[in-house]
Amino acid sequence: MKAQVLYKYDPEMKEDVWVKSAELPDPEIEKASDVIVRIGAAGVCRTDLHIIEGVWRHIQDPEDQLLPCVMGHENAGWIEEVGKDVSNFKKGDPVILHPLISGTNGTCLPCRRGNDMFAEEGSFPGLNIKEGGYCDYLKTSVRNLIKVPTDLAPKDVAPFSDAGLTAYRVVKKATRHLLPGQSCVIIGAGGLGHIAIQCLKAMCAANIIIVEKSEKALKHAMELGGEEGILIDGNEVERVMELTNGNGAEAVIDFVGEHGSTSMGLDMTAGGGYYYIVGYGEEIKILAVDVIISEKNIVGNLVGTWSELYELMELANKGYVKLSMEEYKLESANKALHDLNEGLVKGRAVLIP
Repeated sequence: MKAQVLYKYDPEMKEDVWVKSAELPDPEIEKASDVIVRIGAAGVCRTDLHIIEGVWRHIQDPEDQLLPCVMGHENAGWIEEVGKDVSNFKKGDPVILHPLISGTNGTCLPCRRGNDMFAEEGSFPGLNIKEGGYCDYLKTSVRNLIKVPTDLAPKDVAPFSDAGLTAYRVVKKATRHLLPGQSCVIIGAGGLGHIAIQCLKAMCAANIIIVEKSEKALKHAMELGGEEGILIDGNEVERVMELTNGNGAEAVIDFVGEHGSTSMGLDMTAGGGYYYIVGYGEEIKILAVDVIISEKNIVGNLVGTWSELYELMELANKGYVKLSMEEYKLESANKALHDLNEGLVKGRAVLIP
């Protein structure tokens, strides 16, 4: 099969070519619960850039055994082959893949409790195992599959499997406490942020304030449902305070997590409010006494569960959430990655084999 392969890390992110075309063996059924999916679309994620950069190297590849690997953890396509115990999927069924594969086939305690993302011996395509979706075929477990409505193509949904799922999960947390008339700040309205805005509009009646450095992304965010838009210019905290009567927002969702966004986000958070951190790249610095006095809650967010992906697909199926995407051929993976790195992608980039 054709694949785009990462052979070396690039800590300086200066190389023109990050992945190279290669012919690899087709995956084969090994377990009775295995499923092979013909990839219809693979999302290009900022996590892929962090993999290239080596941000995850000390965690996922401490012994330098991962490379060469095929990246790509946001995948959708069609069933190609199933193991002998798989009865509810057949060849040709359109599916989206939850990215984290349980090493115990869902029998560990975290999986039994519905916390798929904490699965024991879990594998994440292209992150801690060599086989990701920048290719023609991918092997996964039947437990990871959700059928896609026939009126949606794999390219319409592939980024939902991680970017969308992560955005939905954090919005679901926030909407449990956000009341009508309260405020939610979205920092970063790009690949995840534009999905979160639509989820917020569908799930609660809070005021949505967008904080974004790109005029283009901010304009798009306002079209999707943002009520107030703030272009980052050094005065964004003051503007949020003005819009919230000096109190700050009851929820702040930070999809950036670097370049000073964490301190900015905490400063925008109301006393007793929630600062949700999704993006990463810098340390969160706040004095313990300030947390105590303000009772601000700092909440981390990982990819969501299988059931949350199902819920998100229901929102998509009913038209509440739509992806903004730019399509690239599989062989143009380097261009897609560089465009994403340079901020040229509106919404999500997807590779089409």
